[in-house]
Amino acid sequence: MKKLLNWLDDRTGYREVVNDALYESIPGGARWRYVWGSTLVFTFFLQVITGIFLWTAYAPSTQTAWESVYYIQNEMTLGWLVRGIHHFAAQAMVVLLVIHLLQVIIDGAYKAPREVNFWLGIVLMGIVLGLSLTGYLLPWDQKGYYATKVATNIMGVTPAVGTEVQQIVQGGSDYGHHTLTRFFALHAGILPGLLIAFLGLHIAVFRRHGIHAKDPSHAPEGMFWPDQILKDAVACLAVLATVLLLSIYKGAELSAPADPSTPYDAARPEWYFLFLFRFLKFEFIDKFGLAFGAIYIPGALMLFLVMMPIVAIWRFGHQLNVAVTMILTACIVGLTGLALYEDWYSDSEASVKFRNDVAAAHHDAARVRELAQGPAGIPSSGAVSLLRNDPLTQGPKIFAARCASCHRFNGHDGTGHIVMVEGEEAPATAADLGGFGSRQWVEDILVNYQEVFAPTRNTTKEGTNLGELFLDDEYNMAGWVKEHKETLLMPENQEALNGLIEFLVAQSGREDFAPYDEALVAKGRDVFENGTLAKGEFSSNCLDCHDVKVRGEEEALGFPGTAPVLTGYAGREWLKSFISNPATEQHYGYGDKNAMPAFEDSLPERELDLLVRWMLNDYYVSAEKSSHSEDSDHQSSTDESETEDP
Repeated sequence: MKKLLNWLDDRTGYREVVNDALYESIPGGARWRYVWGSTLVFTFFLQVITGIFLWTAYAPSTQTAWESVYYIQNEMTLGWLVRGIHHFAAQAMVVLLVIHLLQVIIDGAYKAPREVNFWLGIVLMGIVLGLSLTGYLLPWDQKGYYATKVATNIMGVTPAVGTEVQQIVQGGSDYGHHTLTRFFALHAGILPGLLIAFLGLHIAVFRRHGIHAKDPSHAPEGMFWPDQILKDAVACLAVLATVLLLSIYKGAELSAPADPSTPYDAARPEWYFLFLFRFLKFEFIDKFGLAFGAIYIPGALMLFLVMMPIVAIWRFGHQLNVAVTMILTACIVGLTGLALYEDWYSDSEASVKFRNDVAAAHHDAARVRELAQGPAGIPSSGAVSLLRNDPLTQGPKIFAARCASCHRFNGHDGTGHIVMVEGEEAPATAADLGGFGSRQWVEDILVNYQEVFAPTRNTTKEGTNLGELFLDDEYNMAGWVKEHKETLLMPENQEALNGLIEFLVAQSGREDFAPYDEALVAKGRDVFENGTLAKGEFSSNCLDCHDVKVRGEEEALGFPGTAPVLTGYAGREWLKSFISNPATEQHYGYGDKNAMPAFEDSLPERELDLLVRWMLNDYYVSAEKSSHSEDSDHQSSTDESETEDP
């Protein structure tokens, strides 16, 4: 081995290189304050190693980027850990960069003859921030897509060359495939290459002048090996441990696939850019325009940073540099804290909306993972189509846009938000459609009609309060319920009521209500046709007003009367027909009680289908979630029975 090493040294001279690298003198001895440069180099190479592994599985195109990151995160062995390390090491690099910069300025290590090395450090800082910015887009998810779009729009306001720079960076006039491939080229090739080159220059110039000791008399002169290397190694280990803990217990986020057709108002830059985001929101900054706050002021601060070695020539120049740096750091920390507070703790309308949007985004992210892991997997059209064609995702949004001005869904607009008008909760003007068509819904119609349609009193039609049509007319369903409620609720008629409910619910044929109790269905049909009760009687039977063609039979039980036809009631086709045109003879066309607009010309067939399928719970749910939901329902039923039966 000794002969081999001697031969290698003779050919390469490695011993001299190692000796120069390790046995460098450190005035004042090794110190913990000198570890930051080494931790920065360590995190960069950590980024390179994990980046290469990610590169092997990443596919940079708008139709495959999210899908490949999903594969890394959920399918590739330890892919989640590799991605987590890459993600959090990038954030650690920014933190370490700031600490290193502060240490250099406070110690005066930027002053002559080290000014060139300081400027090289500023270039390295710009490259690191560029890596953070370009990497944010690569998952091609909603969060990264819209946050990076804001960043490129800022590029567009750069004086003289803004538009051209923006188009070059994003590969055209708008975001798309070229944007992603260019950001990938920058992130995985150009910027790392530049960083390695400038890092080599930075270290070379640093070696030329050696470590700057603020107080050389602090301790006797030491050596880089082993004293400082031990401290550097401990610091690097601490960084690695922190990154690993964050990767394991927090993990790198992957939001829903980027969808330019779906607004994402909760878009924010990474936390280390939040200070600039918040700074641009100040009114006095906004008055001067985006370029003033995003280009001129940051540009002036960067210019001052570059000029620090020159400013330090004057007597009090160093003190000025330190003071400005401390004030600037305090402002950045303060603005970051203010932005986080406003987003997560403020009660302002904008903050509440932000938190609601974040919750919706998290729901979409969880939902797309559930769909991707389903039996159909990710289609060739890409993961974004999973959400676009998912009733559980799109149905609530369509309901909020089309229906929530009148109806509510379990008290909200379908997406979980209270309907507000001018800062106050808006009253509903039609029935709450949560649980529409269920056994509970039908029971409420039969015995609690007044409560179901109570919101109709909040609006009028052609000068007439709708409550008069739905609730006060003794010759319609409201009058029938008032007359027969007491009879239906008699203990002796419990089976008849349950049968009537089961019969009406069964007409929908909905799988979410199956299986149906056929004995109860038969009992309910008898009640519907003949009004057969164990005690008491109806003054008019259901069939006297309503007609129905029983599911599976060719002939209707009766003839169209003065009330809606109940064929397929609350089923998919019935509901689509009702929403398309509620004024037909099948629904409310028998009289003047319809106040609902027809949507057949304004609601596309695709949106109508998604809305209806959502309302009818006709969408994919994983077996795990379905089982959890059933367990919750069972527990709820158990709790209720325990409460009712002492």
